[in-house]
Amino acid sequence: MTDKPENQGQTTFSGDSKAKKTWSVPVLLVENRGVVRILTMNRPEKRNALNSELTQVLLDALRVADADESVGCVVLTGAGPGFCAGADLSEFKDLQQAVAAEDRAELTMQLHLAFSKIGVPVVTAINGHAMGGGAGLAIAGDMAVMADSAKLGYPEPKHGIVAAIVMANLVRQVGRKAAFELVALGEPIDAQRALQLGMVNRVVALSSLMNEALGIAEKLAAVKRPAMAETKRLFHEVADLPLAAALERGRDTNKRMRGFSK
Repeated sequence: MTDKPENQGQTTFSGDSKAKKTWSVPVLLVENRGVVRILTMNRPEKRNALNSELTQVLLDALRVADADESVGCVVLTGAGPGFCAGADLSEFKDLQQAVAAEDRAELTMQLHLAFSKIGVPVVTAINGHAMGGGAGLAIAGDMAVMADSAKLGYPEPKHGIVAAIVMANLVRQVGRKAAFELVALGEPIDAQRALQLGMVNRVVALSSLMNEALGIAEKLAAVKRPAMAETKRLFHEVADLPLAAALERGRDTNKRMRGFSK
């Protein structure tokens, strides 16, 4: 049974009683399906481009889901034909001051970092094109399911800018030559190529996307929360450690694991 979606990021009526009252649609939809929480970026008219509001609300929603013991897994997707077009470039004109630019960069970094820091697993359901920061979000999840009609890409070089924050995660998931090609040429790749490069776990028809993502999410949610949280913590920690240090971390976790099965 599906719970009623929460209106995350919703803007209410204008505070000025003399002004014409307006109602804006929430930028993020939150829906619970049993132990799975679905987060849907909801700016379809902008291909779910990440402005400051959506970035902040999505970061908050991930943290809230992690703190909610009833949530076993999160599925992240986009409304409309696109997953996420990346940063909302129309907002950049308002970020000319150094402080505003720094704040936005920090917020973006915190969002991409959150996926590895929260204990609850995240499955991305890439329903359409994911570009730039959107491609970064698409592969930031613990597992990813991609529609066969979707594409991933880092078009920043074509705009004279750099795929900066999203580069860190990309080079940890893809071989260096392929990663450099993606961020230097800015050419998008199709779903099958993304699968070959290990950027996604499954490629399915768009009509099957959510069913596939939810099926994976339910399996992940079935794992005991402490074990899943420790798996994620250790996974991201050992990925950047020398072998000996990584084995030591594994040994320490193995000791703590004895209490998980009780």
